[in-house]
Amino acid sequence: MPRQVTAFSNPLVKQARALREKKHRRAEGLFLAEGLRILTEAREAGVLPVILFFSDATHALVAALVEAVEAAGGEAIETTPDILHKISGKENPQTVIGVYRQLDTSLDRIDRAAAPLWIVAQALRDPGNLGTILRTGDAVGAGGLILIDDCVDPFSVESVRASMGALFTQSIATARWPDFVTWLRSAPAQLIGTSLRASVDYQEACYTAPAFILVGNEQAGLPAAYEEECDVLVKMPMHGKADSLNAAVATAVMAYEVINQWRAT
Repeated sequence: MPRQVTAFSNPLVKQARALREKKHRRAEGLFLAEGLRILTEAREAGVLPVILFFSDATHALVAALVEAVEAAGGEAIETTPDILHKISGKENPQTVIGVYRQLDTSLDRIDRAAAPLWIVAQALRDPGNLGTILRTGDAVGAGGLILIDDCVDPFSVESVRASMGALFTQSIATARWPDFVTWLRSAPAQLIGTSLRASVDYQEACYTAPAFILVGNEQAGLPAAYEEECDVLVKMPMHGKADSLNAAVATAVMAYEVINQWRAT
């Protein structure tokens, strides 16, 4: 039976609110996810929060979340919109907020045979881009996202929100570049990079599975040494005044080009 919490000073409320900061997420090994759609996507993917805050259990999907969380040994807490606002920091908070255990992001956990396509992002800084890339990966049937070097925290509130639930359907790993290269070259793989300095059009290259699409930092792009490691380096034609596409948009264009080639054959 869910218990009620109406005090701002409640320790669980304070703990959840603190998870908006990276240092507390790391210390606790927990992160926040907000919204009925995202939490339902997580439930359908087999991932449940350890603590569920909700303000209205009359909705069937909220009731299903409460039942699933309690059945799994988690805690469901009925609270007020004001406390949900305090936890989320949003003026119009969602009706449900979940506290989740952080996912294992070790590279060795990735099963590269699970999908023919993977996305790799190097020094990605924007949580909106990270979330959008996760959604793209889900849309194209990619196995997941491998974050290289110092990227934005995939478990930040902004990243989780931007992923719209794809955080729970895509595998996520983090690694330094040398470790990633060693892991990548331990089995057959095609590393595909995009660069303004490339001479091959992205629609003229031949892509083979398993393919790993490598996207660089939003401002600097890929370092030269990383480009040299790529098996295929391509560019996208820019017909207007802009000199490049947004990192997440470029990733989506490349991902669909790769799978469209495979669909054609």
